[in-house]
Amino acid sequence: MTGVLHNYLIVGSVLFVMGMLGFLTRRNLILMMLSAEMMLHGVSLNLVAFSRAHGNYQGQAFTAFILTVAACEAGLSLALILALYRRRGTLDVTAWTDLGEAPAELPTIPEHDAPHIEQEFPRLKPTGHLPEVPEEETAARV
Repeated sequence: MTGVLHNYLIVGSVLFVMGMLGFLTRRNLILMMLSAEMMLHGVSLNLVAFSRAHGNYQGQAFTAFILTVAACEAGLSLALILALYRRRGTLDVTAWTDLGEAPAELPTIPEHDAPHIEQEFPRLKPTGHLPEVPEEETAARV
């Protein structure tokens, strides 16, 4: 049984590593999502192999949850990819950097209308100094 388990673990590990390399090296969003799916399937295969080797169904039940999450992730990523392609006309990952909102501009007060007020900010005490405690207080603490 350990030889069969060993083979399943090798295949699952190869799937995970190929998915990780694909995710880290590709710039196309569709290929990145496919690589993430491949990583999830590699982990699922390892969970099922361990579950079978130990004679319980916990790994298989957890794999069902992983596949559910993978299906949700595929649907959401497809929607995001389509929205990006419609907006930018490209599937390059660097197009995501310009999609953020512009920072809000604060209203400015003209100089002649603003009263000149000196605002005093609170100051923190310097750190690293131990407070001075009288000796009679330390003797009472012990």
